[in-house]
Amino acid sequence: MKNWAKTLIVAVALVLPAISSPIAWSQPEAQRIEISARRFSFTPGEITVKKGQPVVLVLKSMDVTHGLRIRDLGIDVKIKAGETMEVKFTPNAVGDFVGHCSVFCGSGHGSMAITVHVVA
Repeated sequence: MKNWAKTLIVAVALVLPAISSPIAWSQPEAQRIEISARRFSFTPGEITVKKGQPVVLVLKSMDVTHGLRIRDLGIDVKIKAGETMEVKFTPNAVGDFVGHCSVFCGSGHGSMAITVHVVA
């Protein structure tokens, strides 16, 4: 057998177990959470996620343009009226984080908040 063929067989024998191992592919699956924004609330108003687990927030504005800002989680987005947007993040600290609507949406705008509980 030629040297290059032997090298290829050895390389495949070494690499194949590593890439087919569950440990090599074990990345936490993203938690998807749907959130509706409408004057003057987010629904649900509280969510719980795990530290280190990727999260996808699926945000839908039901009436007018809204925003969502959660500074400590690095989230700051605008959602146009009737549109849906996805926000991806991975929380790296345990605690309770409060987000607010960041686009003025009317007289109750100041009370429009959501709490994200990050647990270990």
